[in-house]
Amino acid sequence: MTKLSVNINKIATLRNSRGGDVPNVVDFAKDVQRFGAEGVTIHPRPDERHIRYQDARDLKPVVYTEFNIEGNPVKSFMDLVLEVKPTQVTLVPDAEDAITSNAGWDTIKHKDFLIEVISEFQKNGIRTSIFVDPVLKQIEGAKATGTDRIELYTEGFAHQYGLGNKEGIKPYTESAVLANELGLGINAGHDLSLDNIQFFKENIPNLLEVSIGHALIAESLYLGVENVIQMYLQRLK
Repeated sequence: MTKLSVNINKIATLRNSRGGDVPNVVDFAKDVQRFGAEGVTIHPRPDERHIRYQDARDLKPVVYTEFNIEGNPVKSFMDLVLEVKPTQVTLVPDAEDAITSNAGWDTIKHKDFLIEVISEFQKNGIRTSIFVDPVLKQIEGAKATGTDRIELYTEGFAHQYGLGNKEGIKPYTESAVLANELGLGINAGHDLSLDNIQFFKENIPNLLEVSIGHALIAESLYLGVENVIQMYLQRLK
């Protein structure tokens, strides 16, 4: 069964909008795990506009499933991850002012940099994953970096699926097949939702984990958090 990791950035965004501590991100992380989620994901950015670096420290003692920290490996991010030592670090090449992640790594151009960063995390017992587009040469490039896993950037699939074009899954399936052949674990994330997650799962061999935040939180406004998590788990079976 593919693991569901809940990205709780949106909870921090809501909290920060009023300047207090409601909703509390630590309590929310406890709840999503109690409701069945198999992981918690956060993506702190240098300006701390949603998840703060201190949140990562506060979450460490309460995340008893998989703790995944995403981000661009600038020095402050690397220092945080090495301090907290989550289960997994997902490296994302997003600009500081990006609203959300919008592209995978060029694993060929940034090979040497990624090798250096990945080896540092692995030396400290942290599983590594890198955000990649569904392009075969980039999957091959990912293998050369020494990463444990890749995270397929799924916005393109979600957009095509929303238009009714199920052929948009093809590059993702091909990338997954190659990743499996190369011995890379496969994660996925970005714009996955209750509408498209089952189709995606059925077409990606050996999908280990999905990280879902925006859609899950939005769906929970109507359906409730516990109910939505159970709905995702059913679709991921």
